[in-house]
Amino acid sequence: MRMPWRRRSAGRFGPLLAAAGIQPGSTDESAEPALSREVAWRTGRRDQVSTADILEVVEDMLGDERDYTFAVSFLEDLQNLTSHGLDTFRSPDEIRALLGPESAVCWDSLTEFWSGVADWCTLTGLPLESSAPLLTVENEELRMLLWSANRTLAGGEKLGLAQAVRYEKAGGSPLPEHSHIALALRRSEQG
Repeated sequence: MRMPWRRRSAGRFGPLLAAAGIQPGSTDESAEPALSREVAWRTGRRDQVSTADILEVVEDMLGDERDYTFAVSFLEDLQNLTSHGLDTFRSPDEIRALLGPESAVCWDSLTEFWSGVADWCTLTGLPLESSAPLLTVENEELRMLLWSANRTLAGGEKLGLAQAVRYEKAGGSPLPEHSHIALALRRSEQG
């Protein structure tokens, strides 16, 4: 007889949950965007001792076609979190130094994509808001959602999914196998 408190996740995210210190069954593994945010939040924190272990699991996930989109979404969430320059999180350069070769390519591709979105916003005159109000949110769940879904640019402006979708709809190149239009549709279907 199996004891419920002794079960381990046999799902495809089991190794990732274990590396991140998330108890099996404590999160809904089918809600991939929420899982990505939770793991990115833990990974980026300065006090997380297993950051390198988590990133190693993500490196392995990039080699599996069914996990590729999740892994890229996770790296994007992590990159967004680290873009805000908050003391709680490691810097983008600190994370970049811990990445495996495949993850580093994805990280750099994400950086290029978001630079393209920022350049397009400037070129088209699309006004960007300051990220300052975003960074004052006190509710931890809301912070996790907002900070991982938006990034802060060097000038303090914020970019998010809305700008990425507009960029792609205007003909901007999406990341290979990672369209923000498709991501927005998936998120709206999940509620």
